[in-house]
Amino acid sequence: MISANYHQLLRVLSLISSFLLLSLIHGSTLFTSDNVILFQPSESFEIVLEENEFWWGGLSVDGYRMPYSSKTQLTRNLLGDNRGNQASPILISSKGRYIWSEGPYEYSYDLGTLRISNAIGEVRLVDAGNNLVQAFKSASRNYFPSNGKIPDPLLFTAPQYNTWIELIYNQNEEDIRAYADAIIDNGYPSGVMMIDDNWQKSYGDWRFRADRFEDPKGMIKHLHNSGFKVMMWICPFVTADTETFRYLAAKGMLHLDPQRTQEILWANTKNKAAIIRWWNGASAMLDLSNPSAVAWIEGELDHLVEEYGVDGFKLDAGDSHFYKSGIISYNENAIANDHTEYFGRLGLKYPLNEYRASWKLAGLPLAQRLRDKTHDWEDLTQLIPGMVAQGLMGYAYTCPDMIGGGEYQSFLKLDTIDQELVVRSAQVHALMPMMQFSVAPWRVLSPANNDICKDMAILHAKFGEEILSYAKQSSLTGDPIVKPMTWFWPDAGYETIQDQFILGENILVAPIIHKAARTRRVIIPEGTWDGDDGSVVKGPVTIKIDVPLERLPYYRLRTSV
Repeated sequence: MISANYHQLLRVLSLISSFLLLSLIHGSTLFTSDNVILFQPSESFEIVLEENEFWWGGLSVDGYRMPYSSKTQLTRNLLGDNRGNQASPILISSKGRYIWSEGPYEYSYDLGTLRISNAIGEVRLVDAGNNLVQAFKSASRNYFPSNGKIPDPLLFTAPQYNTWIELIYNQNEEDIRAYADAIIDNGYPSGVMMIDDNWQKSYGDWRFRADRFEDPKGMIKHLHNSGFKVMMWICPFVTADTETFRYLAAKGMLHLDPQRTQEILWANTKNKAAIIRWWNGASAMLDLSNPSAVAWIEGELDHLVEEYGVDGFKLDAGDSHFYKSGIISYNENAIANDHTEYFGRLGLKYPLNEYRASWKLAGLPLAQRLRDKTHDWEDLTQLIPGMVAQGLMGYAYTCPDMIGGGEYQSFLKLDTIDQELVVRSAQVHALMPMMQFSVAPWRVLSPANNDICKDMAILHAKFGEEILSYAKQSSLTGDPIVKPMTWFWPDAGYETIQDQFILGENILVAPIIHKAARTRRVIIPEGTWDGDDGSVVKGPVTIKIDVPLERLPYYRLRTSV
């Protein structure tokens, strides 16, 4: 029998011969250490995928396209394009190798060839071993190590409730109180309450709207007394033609237009702020490459914490494409991706946080959510592979999108709501690290279907302390909380499974993600597994099970994997 070490030696020799040729051509490829090859920004290079080699990484929004294989055709450029979700300059292979750079680059998969080009910084190709775990642990340890901290524990131990779908742009004290009271009255566990966009006077003016909030301090006290912690939505935008805008522009805390200055009679400042188009119109943007701007926004948020009892913040937007339009920044050497990172690091001061857009923030105690999904079954199928992708990119503390989807127009008419989809979505969330409601199940569902969603919320709370233990473990090891099955069984051919996952170390979760399905196939790995239905299954085996609407199938391995 040929040993694994011999196979490894053959691969290393093959890599060396390939890149010696590149070195002769370009004159700049370097071997920095054992199994690490360094490419300069000016270089492009290609990797031929091995037989049955699979890759993840780059953009979490593409999770449902992963793992990439010899059948994949896809091109992405990470410069200024996070596609509405987490991005990271890592590509990682099931065969133990990975690519890392401190800057963005373009990657293309073309039917068995992976090409890297247009890199902003040096690119490293690392051969770390023979499997996905060895590759991930090497990357995590060397490039995005965990710091031993986690986001607020309540994010893991209890459900989250976001006011967005119920109130949309009419965030107001009366309805927020009513939403919280309905959660308790309907038997759901209290948890984190996220008050979404339009509670504030304007973008950048982070004071409660007096016309909608008569007693915000009393409202937050009421929420606290009901068992909730409270998060407020914020963003890096600043509404133009406001007092806050004029102050920040005069102080040089906003990104500048390429013209930089303006000669306008009566203007309060010569600084010409850049105006950026985004989903809510046109606004200026806070320049967080400027330490003064960071200190200013922290002062605004600290005031909400100290004066009103706010517990944390949902930090929305910050997508890198907003910074690509030729804007001028305090740090003129910063690229678009850097500004996403600056906004992300703002949340580190507040353990109760949430992000949708991120760049190079892996390993840090920031809660990450998948981007808004529409209310349809195709998007439901994207949740599990999206969560797996986040984890393999180093983002461990993750949440699927809002239950049933976060795209609010889907919920404007009750007759367009698919009750089964909401129920199955709640089941996908229930044994994830975090689960988040927004649409009120008791409003849009039948009593029986609402009871199922309530059971899923209670199930999550029941597993809460165990999920929290996985988060604490991740803060020490960097490992994902949601893992693909190939993490534990690298030689079993499980790489392409997208409808099952492992929670933590020993819980196999297999929800229904297709409409009207009442049975499904479950792939059970080796070992003895105790099912949620009282069954005992010995693997490896593939079984077919009945899954009525009220059931979320999961199995616990008797001995930890």
